[in-house]
Amino acid sequence: MGGAMALTLAALAYPGMLGLSTVSSSPTRVIANTQWGPLTESDRDFVVKVRAAGLWEYPVGQIGLQKGSSKGVLTASRHLIDGHAALDTTCRKIAPMLNITLPNIASPQQEGFVNTLKSDSGKQFDTDFANILRMTHGAIFNTIAKIRSTTKNSLVRALADQANDTVLDHMTVMEKTGLVDFDQTLFQQTTPPKLPDTDLTPPPPAAGQPEVVLTPPPTATSTPVDIDAIAGGGNGPAPGASPAPTVR
Repeated sequence: MGGAMALTLAALAYPGMLGLSTVSSSPTRVIANTQWGPLTESDRDFVVKVRAAGLWEYPVGQIGLQKGSSKGVLTASRHLIDGHAALDTTCRKIAPMLNITLPNIASPQQEGFVNTLKSDSGKQFDTDFANILRMTHGAIFNTIAKIRSTTKNSLVRALADQANDTVLDHMTVMEKTGLVDFDQTLFQQTTPPKLPDTDLTPPPPAAGQPEVVLTPPPTATSTPVDIDAIAGGGNGPAPGASPAPTVR
């Protein structure tokens, strides 16, 4: 599994559009003041990461329903589709409110994971599926906790709450497949190979390109955050904040 198990959820933002190729040494630098609280570089990066994760894990869930040969993998596939559809709805709702540009295509590395699973079959598919997805969800889990504990933006905080529940659920269903090699998975999760930024960065959406929507399944059980309630009541405008994002 080697190369396919490389860490995927890192530096997932557009250098040109989001300015993340020349970020300051501190991810806590405030880049916009909004009525929902200040937005930092790490806040913005987090929203993009959640969106990018769904752009490859949602279709992997669809592939899993077609190719999975065990009950555990089929169950995990349904959870991927259900959870990422709901997260995507929240991301697409808050991104324009915070002036964040979202990708429509996953990064080359993430697409590499998809291609690996497309080429697999039988037991190999089930094993790669469980280990790759346990690794990637484990990698983002600590990031979610850090964002949730530090962000001052109520919209980002709400997304982090939802992402925490979803990622914990997805880690759990991967583990329940009985196929996770914890030694290898945790090593890959904590010691990823160094890859060029071009492999880790999803391409920006083409001008005029319709936004990709991850459609919830008919039997969806996950629900997006009620952003309208937060935006309407929320924490109220931050002192001295403008009614809309002011990007620096």
